[in-house]
Amino acid sequence: MYEAKLQQLGLTEGEAKVYVALLSIGSSTVGPIVKKSGVAYSNIYEILNRLIGKGFVSFIFKEKTKYFQAEEPTRIREYLNKQEEDLHRSRQTFEKVLPELEKLKAFVGEKEEAGVFMGEKGLLTAFERLMKGSTKKDQGLFFYVHDPKNYEKAEKFYMKSWLLIKRFGNMWKGISNDELRKTNLVKQYPAFIKQRYVPFPVPGNIDIMNDKVLLTVWRDRPIGILIHSQEAADSFKQYFDSVWTLAKP
Repeated sequence: MYEAKLQQLGLTEGEAKVYVALLSIGSSTVGPIVKKSGVAYSNIYEILNRLIGKGFVSFIFKEKTKYFQAEEPTRIREYLNKQEEDLHRSRQTFEKVLPELEKLKAFVGEKEEAGVFMGEKGLLTAFERLMKGSTKKDQGLFFYVHDPKNYEKAEKFYMKSWLLIKRFGNMWKGISNDELRKTNLVKQYPAFIKQRYVPFPVPGNIDIMNDKVLLTVWRDRPIGILIHSQEAADSFKQYFDSVWTLAKP
């Protein structure tokens, strides 16, 4: 019980156990501390040194033998006050350096990165990151390839993705192969999705929003690749616009 409370105050699990043990047994050599706290002997000196550094534990020598003892619990208040002071100084330093960091960032140019997301939960995380930062004025675009083998998993995912889209308030346009027309997914399309179809293959399962592109590979465990690149997004948008003119409602 005490250990959990001490962890909330910033001590590690081992530090909390050792400090409580020392409060219970008083001045002691290492052996009884290990036995009382349940901490591994291989870690005890490292933990004791950290507690000494924080001012929670001190030591004395008795006939060349080192004894450790816990400082009064009121020392915790002093420790927390010191943490608050350090945090305040850190915040002041941050506010001073922030303008310089922002200037430095301006020289870096466009941010480009990519991330890989595994499984349905990972894919939802990727989709949420795709949407992050978008507004009601932004329009999403997507290509979707209907494949009966993966339809059930894809249907569940896209229905969940609609909840995210609804939260951001975007309008979306999509292009799919003709085989999707008769599926239950199409019958449940929300009003914010405008769909067209083509009689030829589409390039893949691709979602585009602003400067991000999400590529999805549907299989037993789906994979999503989220690309943060304005150049890549613009390229996919141009291709989408070209296909959109050929597609039919």
